[in-house]
Amino acid sequence: MRYDFLVETYETERIKVLSVWSEFRDEDLPVRPNAKDPRGRSVREQMVHQCVSENLWFMNMLGIDVGTLPLPKIETRLEFLERYAEDSGKRLAALGTKDESWWESETKFFDVQRSRAWVMVRRVAHTAHHRGQQMAMLRMLGRDLHSNYGPTADTGGLMQNHAPTIYAYDGVDALLAGEAAGGKKRKLPGTGGKAVTERP
Repeated sequence: MRYDFLVETYETERIKVLSVWSEFRDEDLPVRPNAKDPRGRSVREQMVHQCVSENLWFMNMLGIDVGTLPLPKIETRLEFLERYAEDSGKRLAALGTKDESWWESETKFFDVQRSRAWVMVRRVAHTAHHRGQQMAMLRMLGRDLHSNYGPTADTGGLMQNHAPTIYAYDGVDALLAGEAAGGKKRKLPGTGGKAVTERP
């Protein structure tokens, strides 16, 4: 099916969201980019936005309702991880059943008509945008970063210097089990003295 790549992309995007969330600590949840400026979402507000907005997009634009409330009853980091993992897993399963005509059919995207494939691409971009904000927050907090798309400063620096891609976990199940046990992420080698930007 020509739209399998969108299903596969969503599958990898959900693990990327969960991986970034797993890098935070519970004490990070109220932190904002600028403590004096409420316009910048806190870490908790970013997690809330991801859960709520993805739920609304899937229900209202894609017609996929997972039948649960989008937020955990207790807003801890682990509860957010579990809630999003379960709901996004149900969305992934539903997407896997759709045929080409479903993907090509138009739906309402806010005040315009777009194909469901178009909406899905935009949803992935929306998620990646907010994940980038969260990764910047992790750096502001002095946290390490495992790979999200490729190498990071903590996995060895730049791709052209042959830095490896090191994911925190092998998949969603390993991530949830590891974080429930207090954190069992792969160890990071650090920069190894190599440049971490193109302009060191």
